[in-house]
Amino acid sequence: MRTITYVVPEEYDGAKVYTFLKTHMKISLTLLRSLKRVEDGLLLNGEHTRTVDIIHTGDTVTVNMPSKEPKIIPLDIPLDIVYEDEDLLVINKPGDLAMHESHNHQGDALSNAVASYLMKKGKSAVFRCVGRLDKGTSGLVICALNAHVAARLSGNFEKRYLAISTGKFTEDGEIIKPIYRPDPIKTYRTVDERGDYAETHYEVQEYGEDYTLLRIRLVTGRTHQIRVHFASLGAPLYGDTMYGTADEDCFRQALHCESVRFIHPVTGEKLHLKAEMPEEMQRLMQRLRNEKTQV
Repeated sequence: MRTITYVVPEEYDGAKVYTFLKTHMKISLTLLRSLKRVEDGLLLNGEHTRTVDIIHTGDTVTVNMPSKEPKIIPLDIPLDIVYEDEDLLVINKPGDLAMHESHNHQGDALSNAVASYLMKKGKSAVFRCVGRLDKGTSGLVICALNAHVAARLSGNFEKRYLAISTGKFTEDGEIIKPIYRPDPIKTYRTVDERGDYAETHYEVQEYGEDYTLLRIRLVTGRTHQIRVHFASLGAPLYGDTMYGTADEDCFRQALHCESVRFIHPVTGEKLHLKAEMPEEMQRLMQRLRNEKTQV
């Protein structure tokens, strides 16, 4: 069980418990409803309270969120943990690990590895990732350890990616093209006017005749957005077998989530976490530089 205690500030003197938790602490309506059914789910100054009860300046409001039983098969593999506390787990995901179980990945996904890690620590092994990465994309993944934090973080973080494109880009730019899914059964996407609005911004870090190292920020978060956008320019990412071709040095698309920024939903701390470019992308960059670089 995760317990969070809040002190009522002056501006909420005379307000209802419901108003304080929903407006000030951003507790979701779904979570509030579930807490009403939990013994001691909501406490006011250490005593059971209702959401309609009145609070005053300096009161303490406590939320006790029960743990859920895991529904995921545990996978005992090492995790590269970048940050961890009672509410969050941020992991540097390797490129060959899928996020979730699927018909192609039974018991061998990041969700399974996180479940195993949390179970060993006596914590709920429910996998709540905030912002997914494709299989084949490496980098930072935020896992919320309770429903409240997951809801607070959803859409409230900023990521930066590193990508190695097969094209030559000499200036920073943006790509604004709609992304469409032609076949609902397949994950493949393409640029098409029937699709959803998608916007990608990129900064050139280094380039040669046959490659560009890019730092990328997404304005929208469509599936395969970076991969589809650069493929639409005739410059797919190295190693991307879905939108381009395989590469001998990089076994998957050369795309890595290198940093994430967000405000901690509970402590209010500003966090900026980073993960270095993985070995296979570094190896690819070294080969491309050796062939002939221009900075």
